[in-house]
Amino acid sequence: MISKAKTKQILWGLVAVTAFLFIPLANAHINTLTARNAVIAQANWKPDPGFESLFDGKTLNGWCYRDADSKVMENFDGKIKSSDGRYSAADGILTVNYPQGVERKIQQSWTLREFPTNFILKIEFRASKNADSGIFLRNPQLQCRDYLVAGPYKDLKKYRPQDWNLIVVTVKDNVAHCECNGEVLEDALKLPATGPIGLEGDRGQMEYRHIQIKALP
Repeated sequence: MISKAKTKQILWGLVAVTAFLFIPLANAHINTLTARNAVIAQANWKPDPGFESLFDGKTLNGWCYRDADSKVMENFDGKIKSSDGRYSAADGILTVNYPQGVERKIQQSWTLREFPTNFILKIEFRASKNADSGIFLRNPQLQCRDYLVAGPYKDLKKYRPQDWNLIVVTVKDNVAHCECNGEVLEDALKLPATGPIGLEGDRGQMEYRHIQIKALP
């Protein structure tokens, strides 16, 4: 006959084994739900009132490659990936993928449209460690990187490494005021009278989402 102490020991052993087997499964289930919820949230995202989206979250519609004279070389309409695979769209994210076979390779993707009026541009980005990219504003580039490592804005207090950050650019009379998470990057970046919006690929991987613009008087 098994003693009460021995019975209790066996029961606790079964509990421990069950927990050992169940917890990883539960964590995997939670991670799957979290990922699924993130995809659903991206699919349900809508631009802020008065804004229009420059990226539909599913395709590269509205984007292209341009040559040195700014003429369209490759129109991405109807595609989920550029011909060289550097830019791709999925689950609400426009990804500037790692360059293949080299550490750095400069590439530039542009909107098909130009933006001659005053505007507010909002764009969220997430940088891999030491990633180097940029946001072109009618042609001049606002550096968009893993700032605390790659600079040039290494003193930012609100930048979140390898997490989502918000860039807000306000253009008035061909001058851009640029902020990241509310901190000023450039107070008065001079721009030409018109031009497209662009995203640079250089080093590492950059992810962009919620790309939206609002025309101002």
